[in-house]
Amino acid sequence: MVSKSRYLGRLAPSPTGLLHLGHARTFWVAAQRARAAHGTLLLRNDDLDAVRFRLDFVDAMIEDLRWLGLTWQEPMVVQSTRRSLYRTALEKLHAAGLIFPCARSRRDVLDAASAPHESAAPADVHDEPVYPAQFRPPPDEPLPSLGDKISVNWRFRVPLGETVAFTDGRAGPQSAVAGRDFGDFLVWRRDDTPSYQLACAVDDAEMGITEVVRGDDLIRSTFRQILILRALGAEPPAYYHCPLMLDEHGTRLAKRHDALSLRTLREQGRTAEEVIRKFNSEAIKP
Repeated sequence: MVSKSRYLGRLAPSPTGLLHLGHARTFWVAAQRARAAHGTLLLRNDDLDAVRFRLDFVDAMIEDLRWLGLTWQEPMVVQSTRRSLYRTALEKLHAAGLIFPCARSRRDVLDAASAPHESAAPADVHDEPVYPAQFRPPPDEPLPSLGDKISVNWRFRVPLGETVAFTDGRAGPQSAVAGRDFGDFLVWRRDDTPSYQLACAVDDAEMGITEVVRGDDLIRSTFRQILILRALGAEPPAYYHCPLMLDEHGTRLAKRHDALSLRTLREQGRTAEEVIRKFNSEAIKP
């Protein structure tokens, strides 16, 4: 594990599409904060989404980040090569009785909810409906073994009623109540792949990341990852969540916005300096 005696940040793009202006601003903020702290950035390829992952997107994201003027410490960390780390973490959670197998579908969970879950926070692609407490098995029920190949979802058993809190570097104090604002969440999927929440938490701890800079749509994910880190005996990093960039209709930018991808802007003859000028200075407010 890397020492936390100095600032260590990370860029963590997912190769499921071309990087757009929103990604660029967040990564640029991460680079600015690392530079201000005389620290270092690592690049992590979050390539666990086997359905949408494409090798050409990996090459494109590296080229686009370099074109923007960002640098990082080599070599690049690749999530798909770190499966043994995630499996070890899962086994530790299993031994502690902090996870349970779940055969319920997302529709089951939605249908069982007494009321739709509402939040003013931006949508998080990794978010889940609040898992009904009546679906969880009793805590004293013996757990089945994980098995060599996992074919059922495994969920983290959140401490119902506990307030999970952290102070964000930009947004200030944040808190959520387990079981109300978020519920038991996936840590391993039935297709035998780790969830984003588990892989991200394990990587940030093992890589020695001291501050995570990412979009504020991931604030709710942070509560889940803090619980995983605590369960694994790891200290959470500091967090700095940037505001999202919106299009002319007020909709958050997504990878479907090809017109605002860095690759398209480059092909149009835009310079990195022009792109950086588009960034809202509020994104780097200390």
